[in-house]
Amino acid sequence: MSALIEPQQLSHETDIVWLEDIETLDYVRQTLDRLATRRGKPAYHRAGRMVGYAVLGPGARSSRASGTFLRRVFWLLPHDRDGQPDGLYSSGAPSEAVDPRTIAARTKGYKTQRSEGGPESDAMRELGITLPKN
Repeated sequence: MSALIEPQQLSHETDIVWLEDIETLDYVRQTLDRLATRRGKPAYHRAGRMVGYAVLGPGARSSRASGTFLRRVFWLLPHDRDGQPDGLYSSGAPSEAVDPRTIAARTKGYKTQRSEGGPESDAMRELGITLPKN
C-alpha cells in the first residue's frame, strides 16, 4: 500500500513507464511488488489492468532470499472510478490509490482532492489546475 512505501524503497528507480494516458485518470493503485527483473514490463497477475510500472537502475540489488527486485506497479480494477464513474469510488478512493500526477521516479504518489473525487482545492485553483468535467 502506498502509505507503507518508504523513500529508501524507491531509491533505485530511474523511470516510471505509463502504459496509458494518466491525464484521463483521477487515481491509480500503487503497490510494491517482488519482480524477477529491474527493467521491462512485468507480468501482471491481478484482476483489472496494469497502467504503469517503475524501472530500476543497475545499482538495485535483488533480495538474497528470493532473487527478486522490489518495484512499484500501478494498476486499476474494473470497479474503479475510470470504469464505473458512478460506482463504489465515485468519491473517495481505495487505500492504495494516489493521483498519478504526483508520481515520479523515487517519489511515491499522494492522494489529492482529484484522487478523492472531491472539488478542486484553493491551492489547485491558484495554480490553475482544474478537474475535468464528467
